[in-house]
Amino acid sequence: MKRWLLLVLVMLGLGGWQTVSGQEASPYRIVAYFPSWDIYARGYYVTDIPADQLTHINYAFVNISEEGECLLGDSWADVEYSYPDDTDADPVRGNFHQLQLLKAAHPQLKVLLSVGGWTWSGRFSDVALTDASRARFAASCVGMMSQYGFDGLDIDWEYPGGGGLETNVVRPEDGHNYTLLLAELRRQLEAQGEADGGAHYLLTIAAPAGANTYRHMELDQIHESLDWINVMAYDFFGGWSSTTGHQAALFGTPGAPAGAISADEAIQGYLAAGVPADKLVLGVPFYGRGWRGTRDQNDGVFQPYDEVAGEEGSFRYRDLGLFIGSMDRHWDEDAKTAWLFLPANGLMISYDDAETLRAKAQYVIDQGLGGVMAWELGGDDDDHTLLNTLHTALNGE
Repeated sequence: MKRWLLLVLVMLGLGGWQTVSGQEASPYRIVAYFPSWDIYARGYYVTDIPADQLTHINYAFVNISEEGECLLGDSWADVEYSYPDDTDADPVRGNFHQLQLLKAAHPQLKVLLSVGGWTWSGRFSDVALTDASRARFAASCVGMMSQYGFDGLDIDWEYPGGGGLETNVVRPEDGHNYTLLLAELRRQLEAQGEADGGAHYLLTIAAPAGANTYRHMELDQIHESLDWINVMAYDFFGGWSSTTGHQAALFGTPGAPAGAISADEAIQGYLAAGVPADKLVLGVPFYGRGWRGTRDQNDGVFQPYDEVAGEEGSFRYRDLGLFIGSMDRHWDEDAKTAWLFLPANGLMISYDDAETLRAKAQYVIDQGLGGVMAWELGGDDDDHTLLNTLHTALNGE
């Protein structure tokens, strides 16, 4: 469906959305991911997104075909699933159609297609390998973006040079090839923009927080092709760690195990590598990491444990309401982060709450960063507590 027709439908009050007038752009980017699979077991839909609190949505994820081209990750969720107001006459349904309606109702909002992710990064090394493979990949991704009316592309290669799934193809030259791949994507996005009357299409990436991983990337060069970099400043501790810990600490803290990192350490590393501050967007989690059988010392933080707790070791923030009232909340003033601990069974949960996110928003302001990115929208509670906190803090409300 053409963009002008979508806008007309929204202005008429059709498609389940009402026009929002007088919205002003936030001085900071407020980016959040919407994964396609949230419409299934989690029951979170595009129509649940509080778009007035956002500047950008990254739709996760687009896959990569054996031929090295962008491929719909879940065609049913992406373009086929029928929302209540959809009809068979709609040429595109599913999440894509609803995102276009959402954009039309919220003029400040831009929506990007995110390619790859943890599970689908296995073919990035191949598509980045040669001039021909890079051009083919870029053409397919830009074509998909244009076909479905998106505003740009977000590349989530986890990770150039290794550190992702063991099944990923990895080459020593991945870092340099990534630079070339992003340059080709930028070139083709600019060409598409010129063809579309001077439009600017966005190109961003999701990038690691650990120096051992981002050292493979040519940070001093890639930022020239990018509008910004989303630094995934979370998952510092988890089921892979020998102890519990702050999974998204803003700053380092005394007593942390050797090698523990913080969001500040990651950001300072990117700045030192030459990335402009306003091109860095600080990633925050809308979920927590949990452990069970934690030793009852130091209120459960930096302690050995028996097993992970929650859904594969994590808890969505919306589910933590069941625990917050029955567990002691603790606050690390150095790390600027919270956790819950129940000595009776050793349950320890590290998570970001409103106080944590206010501290992180202030950090963004103090450092002159470009904004905040959240993984992911379906993790917030029904009152949008976390997103509202970020929006209010970053807009000085």
